[in-house]
This record gives sequence, structure tokens and C-alpha cells, in this order.
Amino acid sequence: MTKVIAVANQKGGVGKTTTSVNLAASLAAAEQRTLLVDIDPQANASHGFGVDTSDLKKTIYEVLVNGLDVNDTIVPTQMEFLQVVPSHINLVGAEIELVELHQREHLLRKILAPILPRYDFVIIDCPPSLGLLTLNALTAADSVLIPVQCEFYALEGLGQLLNTIAIVRRSTNPDLDIEGVLLTMYDSRLRLSNQVVEEVRRHFEDKACRTVIARNVRLSEAPSHGKPALLYDAASIGAQNYLALATEILARNGILPGVAANEGTSV
Repeated sequence: MTKVIAVANQKGGVGKTTTSVNLAASLAAAEQRTLLVDIDPQANASHGFGVDTSDLKKTIYEVLVNGLDVNDTIVPTQMEFLQVVPSHINLVGAEIELVELHQREHLLRKILAPILPRYDFVIIDCPPSLGLLTLNALTAADSVLIPVQCEFYALEGLGQLLNTIAIVRRSTNPDLDIEGVLLTMYDSRLRLSNQVVEEVRRHFEDKACRTVIARNVRLSEAPSHGKPALLYDAASIGAQNYLALATEILARNGILPGVAANEGTSV
């Protein structure tokens, strides 16, 4: 059974794309057949695996707008169990081009349906907004993973995202679940970081991921080399944090029944 996870937060700079790239890589390292679908016009998730999107003629944009077969867009990565559907800057105008379509929120779900049996996990990297592209991702997903930065305004804007999730449940995807709220850019030296962890765990209870992603230089450097942290520096704290997150998600979904859901937590 394929698990489709949308990584979403309309607030920028929270580690959304970093999470999409490194979670996908970590699941693939666990020999889970994984597809990363990049629907952010910035295409940073595509670049994170060394995919040069500037000259690509077959991307998720052509699939959504021109009806291209999604199979024609899938590209391999350096990892055996991981493939990518790349994005393109042209996607920035897709919401306007798609607005007149019937059942436009269901487009991505219909596109992905034929290829889902080939994968164990599909990770969708959403744009930093709550527009039509993100609505398509939430409609196509089984669950949503919400990265939240360990900063003063950590919960700012989350109410709007949760409201959008509630609307999607009522209108286009009644089974949409929250996979987890993931705390990112954690610094154990800062009292504020620890306070944010406590606040998020108190507010979201079991929906707060036990794994926390620490601030890490290697994690920041890896995208410029077109690699996830796991391939850039597998021993780095960032790579190990995302391996722990993948383990937690596998445990939450019953794929690793012998692994405790809080194993590998950073805090």
C-alpha cells in the first residue's frame, strides 16, 4: 500500500524542502521505493538531487497543464530506490492556467494514481503558499507532514494551515491525516528552542514528531552539491536526524513494528 505524504507549510524558511529531500533519501536508504514529486515552482527539491531543471521540457508543469504522461517526467537519482518528478519555474503560472478546469483540485491525484503501485512512499514538496498547487497536494495525499522552525513565531500561521486541512477534509479528501508536526532548526543551546519544543508537543501531543531536526552546517551545504545530506555527509547530525525521522515514520505506519516511535529523537 503506497503512502503519499505532502510536506507543507505556507510559511517560508521552515525547512520544508530540506525535509522533503532528506526524508525521501532516508526512506530510499531503508530500501523503500520512493518517489519525490516537486510541485514548488522554485524547484529546490529537484536541485537537491542534482536535477538541472533550466532546460527540462518534461516536468510536473507539462503534466499538469499540457496533459503529458507523468511517466515521461520521472528521472533517476544517485539512489537506487529513489526517483524524482522535477518542477520548473513555469509552474509559477500554473494556478492561473488551471483555474478554469473542472475538479482542478483533483488533478494531481488523478495524475499519480496509475503509478502509485510502483512505490512504497510518495513525498510531495509543496510551495510555501496555500494556493491551488498545495490544495492539489493535500487532495492527493494520505497525510501531511508539517515542518515548524524552532523560533519565537513557530506557531504563527499554523492555524491557517490547519484550517485549510479541515476544508480539504470536508471537500476533497476526507481521509487526510496529519502525519506529524516536525520541529526543525533546533539548537539545544537556546532556551527558546527548548521552549518551542515543549509548546508544540503540548499543543499537538502525539502528532508532534519525537524526532527533532537540529541546525547543521552539512545539512545547509548539501543542496549546493546536488545531494541529500545522507550522500554528502552520512555521519552528519542532519543526515542522522532525517534517518531517525524516516525510522519514526516507518514505525508509525507499521513497517518497522519492532522500532519505538521515539527512537532516534534529538531531544
